[in-house]
Amino acid sequence: MATLEELTDRIRRATTADLASSIKLDLKGEGFVHIDRGAVTNEDRPADLVVTVALKDLAALGKGELDATRAMMTGRLKLSDMGLAMKLRPQIQSLFSKAS
Repeated sequence: MATLEELTDRIRRATTADLASSIKLDLKGEGFVHIDRGAVTNEDRPADLVVTVALKDLAALGKGELDATRAMMTGRLKLSDMGLAMKLRPQIQSLFSKAS
């Protein structure tokens, strides 16, 4: 499992400026990863979409060991805006894959 610093670095290298909305990964007490138009930080800033998930669950989602729907139904994954999350689904899936 990646540390917060490793995860942030992986996402920073993979993120492009074409993301139209900001995303914050709230890692349930383990830190934050904030992505906004190519800039990636560990600051707890407001974002258009907040994905709340534990670091270990994020890694499991990225590896395909945890189903996102099941994670949401069991409270292991929370989304602040389901409509925006559906619109950004490819980018979010890419973020999850970087976590593994």
